[in-house]
Amino acid sequence: MNTLSATTSKPWYREPWPWFLMSLPAIAVIAGLTTVWIAYRSADGLVVGDYYKAGLAVNQTLAREDTARALKLTATLNTENGMLVLSLASNLKSYPDHLILTLAHPTRQGMDQILTLQHAGGDRYRVALPAMHAGKWHLELADAASTWRLSGVLHTPFSQPVIIAAGTDTSVQQQGD
Repeated sequence: MNTLSATTSKPWYREPWPWFLMSLPAIAVIAGLTTVWIAYRSADGLVVGDYYKAGLAVNQTLAREDTARALKLTATLNTENGMLVLSLASNLKSYPDHLILTLAHPTRQGMDQILTLQHAGGDRYRVALPAMHAGKWHLELADAASTWRLSGVLHTPFSQPVIIAAGTDTSVQQQGD
C-alpha cells in the first residue's frame, strides 16, 4: 500500500520564494532604467569646453595673480538689502569703474554667472544679488582690462562677509572661521 500523505500543494504564484527570486532581476532592471532616465534628464556639461586653449592660458592667469599679489588686493563680499557689495582694499592708484565677478558652478556650466559690479564710490562696488543654489562655487574677480585677478571657492548661502585675498591659497575665507 502506498502511504503518501495527501499534501495540498499551493500553486507556484502563492509561494513566496518565486516572487523573491523574480524581484531581484526586476529591481536591477528598474534601477537601470532609473539611471538612464537620470542621465538623460541631467546631462552634465563640460566646465571647460576647449582644454587646449585653457592650458595655454595658464601662464597668463599666473601673471594676473602675480599682479594682484603685487597690488596687495583683498576683496570682502557681503550682502546688503538684496545687493552683493564688494569692498576692495589695494595699492591701486585709482579704482576701476567696474569689476567682473564670475561665479562658476563646479559641475553645472549652465548655472555659471558673470556679474558686472559697478563702482559705488571709494572702495565699494555693488550689483544685484543673483539667485544662487546653495553649495560650492568657484569665484573669480577681475578688472575689466583683465590685468589682475582674485580667485577662490565660495560656499553659499553666506550670511557673513567673505574675504578673498591675493597671495593666499585659493580658498575663500569666511570671517569667523
